[in-house]
Amino acid sequence: MSTISSTTSVGSTSSGSSGSTSQIASLNKQIVQLQNQLKSLSDDTTLTDEQKSEQEQVIDSQIQMIQAQIAQIEQQQAEAAQQKQDNKKEAATTAASQVADGVNRPTSTNSVNVYI
Repeated sequence: MSTISSTTSVGSTSSGSSGSTSQIASLNKQIVQLQNQLKSLSDDTTLTDEQKSEQEQVIDSQIQMIQAQIAQIEQQQAEAAQQKQDNKKEAATTAASQVADGVNRPTSTNSVNVYI
């Protein structure tokens, strides 16, 4: 009789992109390990076809979960990059509007009244 053993680690970090990159690399290593398990499963003669099928399904579902985690991390990275870009645009717009006040757009303290 054989047992089905599986290990899945789920982690969530909100650190910088280097943390996300290393997390994705770690998840990719897990996928490679699971794929190797799938390959070795076909060579295993101690298991019945039904047991092999069950293990294949378990391993496939683990791979899908890990791929979903990778997609989620990549989505978070994209959102963080977009947020940074939006913040830079907003800061540039704010800085440009502060410089231009009183030059082409008069303020209450900086205006010229011309009477003819």
